[in-house]
Amino acid sequence: MRRKQPGDAPASATEADLAQLSTAIAAGEDLGPFVRRAFACGRPEPLLASLRAAARDREAEIEELCRAHFHDFIRAVDDLRSLLADADALKGSLSASHAALLSSAAPLLASLESFLAARALAGNLSSALASSRRCVRLLALADRANAHLQAGNHNLYLALRAVDAIDRDLASGPEPLPLPTLRRMLLSLVPAVRAHAEREISREFSDWMVSIRAASRHLGQVAIGRSAAARQRQEELRSKHRPLEECITLDDDGVGDIDDFAAAAATADVADGAAAASFDLTPLYRAMHVHHTLELGERFKKYYLENRKLQLTSDFDVIAATPFLESHQVFFSQIAGFFIVEDRVFSTGGGLTSRADVDALWDSAVAKMVSVMEDNFSRMQTANHLLLITDYAALLSATMRRYGYPVGMLLDVLARHRDKYHDLLLADCRRQVVEALAADKFDQMLMRKEYEYSMNVLAFGIQSSDITPAFPYVAPFSCTVPDICRIVRSFIEDSVSFMAHGGGGDTYAAVKKYLGRILSEVVDASIQKLVDSGGGLSVSQAMQVAANMSVMERACEFFTGHAAQLCGVPLRAVERGRRDFPLRKSRDASEALLLRLLRSKVDEFMGQSDGVNWMADDPPAGGNEYANEVIIYLETLTSTAQQILPLPVLRRVLVAVLSHISERIVGLFLNDSVKRFNASAVTGIDTDLKMFEEFGESMSSLFVDSDQESAANEMKAALVEARQLVNLLMSNSPENFLNPVIREKSYNKLDYKKVAAISEKFRDSSESYFSTFGTRGARQNPKKKSLDTLIKRLREVS
Repeated sequence: MRRKQPGDAPASATEADLAQLSTAIAAGEDLGPFVRRAFACGRPEPLLASLRAAARDREAEIEELCRAHFHDFIRAVDDLRSLLADADALKGSLSASHAALLSSAAPLLASLESFLAARALAGNLSSALASSRRCVRLLALADRANAHLQAGNHNLYLALRAVDAIDRDLASGPEPLPLPTLRRMLLSLVPAVRAHAEREISREFSDWMVSIRAASRHLGQVAIGRSAAARQRQEELRSKHRPLEECITLDDDGVGDIDDFAAAAATADVADGAAAASFDLTPLYRAMHVHHTLELGERFKKYYLENRKLQLTSDFDVIAATPFLESHQVFFSQIAGFFIVEDRVFSTGGGLTSRADVDALWDSAVAKMVSVMEDNFSRMQTANHLLLITDYAALLSATMRRYGYPVGMLLDVLARHRDKYHDLLLADCRRQVVEALAADKFDQMLMRKEYEYSMNVLAFGIQSSDITPAFPYVAPFSCTVPDICRIVRSFIEDSVSFMAHGGGGDTYAAVKKYLGRILSEVVDASIQKLVDSGGGLSVSQAMQVAANMSVMERACEFFTGHAAQLCGVPLRAVERGRRDFPLRKSRDASEALLLRLLRSKVDEFMGQSDGVNWMADDPPAGGNEYANEVIIYLETLTSTAQQILPLPVLRRVLVAVLSHISERIVGLFLNDSVKRFNASAVTGIDTDLKMFEEFGESMSSLFVDSDQESAANEMKAALVEARQLVNLLMSNSPENFLNPVIREKSYNKLDYKKVAAISEKFRDSSESYFSTFGTRGARQNPKKKSLDTLIKRLREVS
């Protein structure tokens, strides 16, 4: 056997390769890998043999296929030859038909050529006519635009529409104009017309901006004036229906009142609408439409807003050259008119301005007005000036509120300066009250005519009776009372005006608070200052001041009712909340002054007691002289006082004077100038005291309407100290004073020390410095013994 070489491949491997080769040849795959591998192994012969065998198999298959399809091929060739013969026959037939067609179609072709030539000519003519009509239309549009331009600015919009039509025709035409000259002319004139329209409308808009600024001031004045008229009508309606307020209930038909107020408000709104319609916005609308046509709408909006901002800023400078008091109406009217115009532009401008833009302008205007008012209010020192500005600012607020603008910040400024306004008003009223008090001579006021009585008495409800007196009429008060009433009434009206139109809050509560301030801080303090200083007032003048205070008590009730009436508060509510008399300090001070002056006058008469003979042998007939003079003076004074002083005041004055007389009588006995006195002197003082007691009893008859018996007892009690002292001195048993029961019953007003001092001065008429030598061993007088016992015991107690 042959030894197997290392490089030989096994037989099974060769067979596998041949099988794969056969599969690849059958599949038509690439045989490159097999060839490379065969040559790489150095054994290509099997591969070549396999390839030759595959080639022979393929050739055998081809031969077999050709033998199978040979007859079909021969038949196909025969068919093709017969088809060629038919084609040659058809070709001949077609040539004959073509020749016949050419001979018959020659006239038709000539006619067709003539038709095509005519159609081309017709198309050229149609194109020429269309171009002519286009040129005529463009020239007509140009002529129309020229006519609109010559007609004025109110036709600019129509001219621009014609120019836009020309521009659209030139831009959207299927082909350019056949006339280049006309095209060049139109292309140059369209921008020129637009530029001219923009210049003209801008000039007209600028003129309108100047005119609308001047018209805004008048418009604001008219609108604010109508607000003032509406407010006046509402106040007149309130005053007309105010007398019915007390009797109207919820079941009453009060619809008429509401309708009246609604009608007043509606009238004001209609008037404002008419005022808003009175200015011309046509130039603004024209400028807006022209700029929209020029596609410059957004730029015009910005231009309009910027110019209006500049105008508003320049409106703020109205107050720069003149004082605010003189220019505040122009300032507020200009701003009101500005925003009335802006409201109309916003409503009818078609989006020219937005609500945000108008609100921004209003916010800047409010901030400026607030700043200006704060600055000027802080420097004002006159209440009337502050009220004038406040009232106009309140009218501005009412006007702008009807147009939907927020005015809360303006009203807040007015409310913040409420106290300052009333402080200035109080200072002004204080000056007037002081001047009125200084000018008054405090004599009873004489009224000669009925209108004077109505103006000075009925106007303030200070009449003591509803019956009209006879004239001439002497009033129980001086001219100060109606003067002060007028001052306070004016204060109330100014306060109500301020609070109702710009003060905010509860009007009546605030007015009542400030009414209390003027009565207490101004009227009460001024009268009290006058009384405390004395001012050289006589007794009659002081009595007149006291009488004035009683009248002022009725006037204070009128003030409260008047304030409530102006504020629309029912009087029954005011009566439920009535307070104490606010002038009680000055009333008490005036009564104290009167008493002080009366006491001084009594002291002046009592100073004449030096003429009293304290050691007289017989008591004076008819009392001492000083007592008669005091009685005459008091009777004269009382006859005047009972005409002007209220009975309670007169009663208090008389009681106090009699009490002072009692003290002065006791003081006579204690006077150091009186070294001794006897029973005759005591009897004379007893006579004087009886005269005063009779005077007090006669005066008690004046108080019939009150408690006459009580008044008599009160006046008698005022003299009780002097009476108890005289009774003690005239008693036969003075030592009974030492008995607690008797002292409490009969001598309870006497003081130990006073009794001791006076008792030591008391001597009988029979007693003298040397009488003891002549009466030694005689029986001692029981009264003298009792008096000595009293003196001794009182010394021990002391």
